[in-house]
Amino acid sequence: MRPFALVVLFAFGFVAAAFADDPVVNIDLKDHQFVPSEVPVPAGVKVKLLVKNDQTVTAEFESNSLHREKIVEPGQQITVYVGPLDAGSYEFFDDFHNSTRGHLIAK
Repeated sequence: MRPFALVVLFAFGFVAAAFADDPVVNIDLKDHQFVPSEVPVPAGVKVKLLVKNDQTVTAEFESNSLHREKIVEPGQQITVYVGPLDAGSYEFFDDFHNSTRGHLIAK
């Protein structure tokens, strides 16, 4: 095998391993509430959020501080990647139901 091909394979394997290690956090939407509403996440790393809508109405995961906005249909799940985040609190909400709010707490 050529040296360039070995370098490419090594680099691809390294990148794939890095993505495979992203922490995964589950957030559910139930009765117009995020469960949990305060979500601890590690600071300084990319995090994979799995947001599941257990309601009969469409919802939207939105966060101005995280610059994310994604619709979640009833009974469906979305994936949202965030980070790496500095330590602090990051609000998210359901744009269709403004009282439905939560926070990512990066530590």
